[in-house]
Amino acid sequence: MRGIIAGLMMMVLAPAALAGGKALERLDTTDAGRQWEAVGRLDINGVGFCTGALIAPDLVLTAAHCLFDKSTGSRVNPQTIEFLAGWRNGRAAAYRTVRRAVVHPGYVFEHEVSSDRVRNDVALLELQRPIRNTTVTPFQTDTRPRKGDEVGVVSYAHDRSEAPSLQQVCAVLARQQGVLVMSCDVDFGSSGAPIFSFTSGSPRIVSVVSAKADLNGNRVALGTSLDGSLAELRAELAAGHGFAMAPPPGVGRVLVGGLRNDTGAKFVKP
Repeated sequence: MRGIIAGLMMMVLAPAALAGGKALERLDTTDAGRQWEAVGRLDINGVGFCTGALIAPDLVLTAAHCLFDKSTGSRVNPQTIEFLAGWRNGRAAAYRTVRRAVVHPGYVFEHEVSSDRVRNDVALLELQRPIRNTTVTPFQTDTRPRKGDEVGVVSYAHDRSEAPSLQQVCAVLARQQGVLVMSCDVDFGSSGAPIFSFTSGSPRIVSVVSAKADLNGNRVALGTSLDGSLAELRAELAAGHGFAMAPPPGVGRVLVGGLRNDTGAKFVKP
């Protein structure tokens, strides 16, 4: 590790800071998952997946590194990405392919996790068609939380790929230069998962999962702040930017053929 990430890791080693937080609740029933249908699985290129969340009828928020091939470093063609809103036990509330994608202008894909990578690890996917399903309500976003604030996460992972799980209470352990360190429980496949604040009375997205750390057996999630980033990404879309414009609606759905443990949230070790 290097730079700010190394400093942040030192700050979260205290056992008291890492203690607490609710366990994961599997959202595999209709009632349990009703509020979270706008969180979905992103099936990528037929070989892996990340997590994403709807923030407008046609926009999905996720992590930028989900859009790059780990072995080659090249961008993934958005045509090969499918958003499965509310994916649960073999069925989704809505299925959409992706038209184009924009990543944070400051993001540079690299294998080693660094402060710059985490800070700018955010992307927007424009769907081929908006999701107008009344059961899938886009989430609002909010400003980044402060150290000590309680947050929650809804995510898929390699061991829970068929239904999301909710950890409603985890903590912001540190916040510095756009990087958030949180005690949320994430794993491979959780990349891009929305981090929620509940202070307004309804869940609002305040970060997305970029990476995870294993600190003496304690799981720690690293995420980016959304302050300023979303405005930049929306401006990129409004200006007609983005990569790999997909064909018109009607393209057949792409299904995952197998799960891959090197896709999704990346390990960081102190």
